[in-house]
Amino acid sequence: MTRKTGLIGHPVSHSLSPLIHTHWLHKYRIDGSYTAIDSAPDDLAARVRALADEGYVGFNVTLPHKEEISFLCDDLDDTAQAVGAVNTVTIDENGRLYGHNTDVDGFINHLKSSVPDFDLSGKHAVVLGAGGAARAVLYALLREDFEWITLINRTRERAVAVANDLDDDGRVLIVDWEKRGGALADTDLLVNTTSLGMTGQAPLDLDVGGLSPNAVVYDIVYRPLMTPLLQQAKVRGNTIVTGLGMLLHQARPAFDAWYGVMPHVDDELESIVMERLVES
Repeated sequence: MTRKTGLIGHPVSHSLSPLIHTHWLHKYRIDGSYTAIDSAPDDLAARVRALADEGYVGFNVTLPHKEEISFLCDDLDDTAQAVGAVNTVTIDENGRLYGHNTDVDGFINHLKSSVPDFDLSGKHAVVLGAGGAARAVLYALLREDFEWITLINRTRERAVAVANDLDDDGRVLIVDWEKRGGALADTDLLVNTTSLGMTGQAPLDLDVGGLSPNAVVYDIVYRPLMTPLLQQAKVRGNTIVTGLGMLLHQARPAFDAWYGVMPHVDDELESIVMERLVES
């Protein structure tokens, strides 16, 4: 029997997740399917229940549902519980939903592998955004013992709420969006977790001139792969990290949870994904 999985988001047409998971299904000769499902926020609860009724064994979650989906799950793993955001759901034979967060490890593992000589302990970071992805990134950086992290969001109240949920020892500082450019001095790592700069979205208006040339710039957006933020940072000589690796590495434990196989991110998959990005 075909094991059905998919991705819920709004929009989802840009996502590479169907390409990635379908590649693994074919590679490991698994009878399964993976479908992109566009679901507006008002329809989320009904759509999730429909997936359980239709025999889905699980699904991924992307913008803007990563926080809201946690309230629809019957149980959460420890990381999802701590972060307050879910990007992977498994559904058991009784239709119960279990929420997981694989973004945390996907983000930090990709950062470490991309910049292996970057010692994370005691560093300073700036994180843009206060959604589900920002929660995962902030949790990961706090866990890695960053000295302090500046959190900047277009709505200050959301940033304050995220900091209150995750920061136990006063290491998160809130800066208003209008002052974002001036907050980059003495920063070792800048991470954009917003959708700004994504294809079809508004641009990210940020001058990185105040960054140290030794700072690492990470954009979780992968369409386009070289976002304006990364282009600007590369010209200045900063080390940059694209969002593609995080996408690939967070997908691995999700696939394992649904199909019982931990897949590999190999050269073939990276070539397929890069080809699709070039085509688009």
